[in-house]
Amino acid sequence: MEGREVSTRDVILDAAAKVLRTHGLANATTREIARAAGFSEATLYKHFRDKVDLMVAVLHERGPQFIPLLQTLPARAGKGDLREILTELATVAIGFYRDGFPMFVSIFSDPAILAAHREQLRAQNLGPHRANDALADYLRAEQALGRVSPDADLVAVAALLLGACFQHAFITNFADRRADADAARGFVAELRL
Repeated sequence: MEGREVSTRDVILDAAAKVLRTHGLANATTREIARAAGFSEATLYKHFRDKVDLMVAVLHERGPQFIPLLQTLPARAGKGDLREILTELATVAIGFYRDGFPMFVSIFSDPAILAAHREQLRAQNLGPHRANDALADYLRAEQALGRVSPDADLVAVAALLLGACFQHAFITNFADRRADADAARGFVAELRL
């Protein structure tokens, strides 16, 4: 954000990303996030309805650019190397899953947080299944152009690719292995997309 004034919302999002990734959603309080940002809790609530709203904003705006990349896929059909596009997507997905795990685990650890999160995502027409849908739609467009086998099960391909990325991120987190972008690219290369 060099060269421009940083907004209060941006400062809060940066602090929240750090606190949520360090402590997870269940163990991070709005008071702690506000303190890390250098503001009062009241200031935090001027920009976000609640902690779940803040977490969703962190995932969308401070995580690896997975969601924006998914949104650009339709326009990329027929342009560029298919393997390179899928490799880029998988590498970014691994980073998103890896960085999001502390928050994801917290969401599932509390039924009330999970219910609130589901409802908020439903209201915004978002959710983890949307990643699979977006990838399958992109593959369908590539299939129509003859760049993907006409008999490929695109829903299964999308689920398998993103599932492999999720599992890789989980295992690297659990085993405390190197989980940087180079390691992710190496894993994706082994998938032989």
